Amino acid sequence: MKIPRALTIAGSDSGGGAGIQADLKTFSALGVYGMSAVTALTAQNTVGVQGVVEIDPQFIAAQISSVVEDIGVDAVKTGMLSSAAIISRVAAELKRLRIDKLVVDPVMVAKSGDRLLREDAIQSIINELFPLALVVTPNLHEASALTGLEVRSPEHMRQAAKHIESFGPRYVVVKGGHLEGSPMDLLYDGDRFVEFTNVRHDTAHTHGTGCTYASAIAAGLARGLTVQKAVALAKDYITGAIAQGLAIGKGRGPVHHFYHLYRLAGWDYR
Repeated sequence: MKIPRALTIAGSDSGGGAGIQADLKTFSALGVYGMSAVTALTAQNTVGVQGVVEIDPQFIAAQISSVVEDIGVDAVKTGMLSSAAIISRVAAELKRLRIDKLVVDPVMVAKSGDRLLREDAIQSIINELFPLALVVTPNLHEASALTGLEVRSPEHMRQAAKHIESFGPRYVVVKGGHLEGSPMDLLYDGDRFVEFTNVRHDTAHTHGTGCTYASAIAAGLARGLTVQKAVALAKDYITGAIAQGLAIGKGRGPVHHFYHLYRLAGWDYR
């Protein structure tokens, strides 16, 4: 049996909790072979982002073609694409390679509040990347920035999902983790809405949730699941990873990507 393959195109988190490190851990935890194309290097920890060095767009494209043309890919996830030049080059490469299972996480700001996307690059994501996407996964803040709406309630989420779907992606997942009460995520396919709810866990250790969630969707798609089933898988997985979040560092610790494997082994480091 051939192992499913997924590629993350994202920035590196030197602290290991988010970015490509989180993506590769998620792929592995969900039974998918992970590959990476690094878009930026960050000096980052649980407290914040101390520095960013962008990778040359041509070299990012070279990383993508290198793995796809040899190993092949069943799904692709994009994360931190910090500039318009990087977004344009990545979009062109994905279009050339005819990637049809693309999950776009429109990463704009880190959990610490540090900006990871230049203000003038937002329109590039909308115009060049969203039309190629099977799924896009904005949180409430990102949905607000993309649409110009104030997204603060389930009804606002529906309005934002319709607005974002008009940009070209086939499915939109508006993540409601910042809502009061039970966290509800909303999937929209241009016709109907599906809500995904789960238990809210009282923890500060949520670094990497957005990256992990989008990567879990990509992993499900790589395994041949429908979009709705891939989102359901991702919702259950991220809920467990948050519940078992790790108190690492002096700030917001990471979610626990291998919580179910540690549980089987009898290891509990919380």
